[in-house]
Amino acid sequence: MKRTGAQILCESLLREGVDVIFGISGGTVIPMYDAFSEYPQIRRVLVRHEQAAAHAAAGYARVRQKAGVCVATSGPGATNLVTGIADAYMDSTPLVVITGQVATGLIGKDAFQECDITGITLPIIKHNYLVHDVNDLARIVKEAFYIAQTGRPGPVLIDIPKNVQLAVTDFAYPESVNLPGYRPVLEPDPTHVANAAELLNKAERPVIIAGRGVIISQAYEELRELAETYQAPVVHTMLGLGSFPPQHDLNLGMLGHHGTVSANRAVQNADLVLAIGTRLGDRATMRTRDFAAKAVVVHIDIDPAEMGKNVVPFASVVGDAGTVLRRLNPLVKAARRPEWLDQVRTWRAGHPLVSATRTSRMSARTVVRNVCRAANERTVIVTGVGQHQMFTAQEYASPRPNGLVTSGGLGTMGFELPAAIGTQMALENGAVWVVAGDGSIQMTVQELSTVVQEGLPIKVAVISNGYLGMVRQWQDLFQKHNYVDVALHAPDFVKLAEAYGISAERVECEEQIGPALARANAHPGPFLIDFVVDPEENVYPMVAPGESLECQIEAPEKVAA
Repeated sequence: MKRTGAQILCESLLREGVDVIFGISGGTVIPMYDAFSEYPQIRRVLVRHEQAAAHAAAGYARVRQKAGVCVATSGPGATNLVTGIADAYMDSTPLVVITGQVATGLIGKDAFQECDITGITLPIIKHNYLVHDVNDLARIVKEAFYIAQTGRPGPVLIDIPKNVQLAVTDFAYPESVNLPGYRPVLEPDPTHVANAAELLNKAERPVIIAGRGVIISQAYEELRELAETYQAPVVHTMLGLGSFPPQHDLNLGMLGHHGTVSANRAVQNADLVLAIGTRLGDRATMRTRDFAAKAVVVHIDIDPAEMGKNVVPFASVVGDAGTVLRRLNPLVKAARRPEWLDQVRTWRAGHPLVSATRTSRMSARTVVRNVCRAANERTVIVTGVGQHQMFTAQEYASPRPNGLVTSGGLGTMGFELPAAIGTQMALENGAVWVVAGDGSIQMTVQELSTVVQEGLPIKVAVISNGYLGMVRQWQDLFQKHNYVDVALHAPDFVKLAEAYGISAERVECEEQIGPALARANAHPGPFLIDFVVDPEENVYPMVAPGESLECQIEAPEKVAA
């Protein structure tokens, strides 16, 4: 069957189960978009900036747990995707990124909107392709989805010159891939599993660290079985939140830079730390040489490159988190640890999360706490980056597995709104709440238009403190209160939302929080609430940069109950 390259791309996407793509058309992808119009099975979402296309695809991928797809034209369209690609790479999010390219005969001649996007993205992508021959296109698409979704997930880019999109050839989609150099390890070495089990069975004060790998492998039941049988407290990396029930008695919350006191103390006083599906990055471990200094570290991860990269483990098991836990759990002995569990519960009870307001204005923590506690099994919370993100991570309480979508490794401000678009489109009957900072949301606020265009019932809580809050906090604590370029002028978010056709209201006192959230949840369409909060409230607990997990700034001078 004869097909153009653009039609071959569409047919290949259908065979990979793609039902939505995010992007913006442009000169070198006009043939592609012309072909898209022949395939109504694939919903096209026209975003307002290509960065948003990548973040929306990431939100979709994180919830649907398959590759999200975004499209951009060559030159500035492709370069605008770079931040979203890097974000996906850092957070192990599967994307297939499709870019147009100038015709093959013009490559290397500085043609209009020519850009070496494969070269630019080399350090921030799992793999990429520049398609020279239309006969290779179907195979490349098949390989791209396979690479993006297997092993440690990540973004894969396909750069397709315009003449390749127009070229005609016979279409046949391959049934399998042949990639001799790509062999992700899923099944662990039985000897390594047995060794890990032996170490676990000797421990008296164990702690489990759950990372995003648990969510990627959907190993929720396996993690819970291990924690309950082994009677070990569970702490989380930020991207591991949602892998273990927040209300569970063994849950101590997030560890690290803004981790809970109980989580950080448990790790630092443990005699064994079992890290599952995490790269043990600097925000979780802080000063690496002091991390879990009393403990034997056992590291489980699908990526062998992560073993010893940040923390040198005593033992390691390479493999898919769920598969490893299914092999490990039968070898781990049931245990009772009354003294150890009483200790961690005492730390948890004795160090609750508190608001640290400095004025009579509403506490940002109180707002976020209300949003998080209103979440149910249908709710996914999406955040940007800043103080609001840390408040959300600390207060996270969603009963839905994988109920938090946020930017981790890259820390991308502006992630929240476009990621929420993809998240909402990935949910069949779910609800999406965006928690945004007044600084973060302004980086991609134009995507409110996309929300309306697509008829998405996304709810947005803007935490308005008039600052780039996290930077201000660091300047407050470590630069002697020298605030430089952090005071923020913001629009009237209520009027702005209404200008886009979104219902909105402003809340300035705590008594209004609950009723406003109820009105938003009852509203059938998108809804924005502008929460005006204390401008100088800091996020605590906090570990200062360069310090160990023991050195938490916990009790500010002025603390509100």
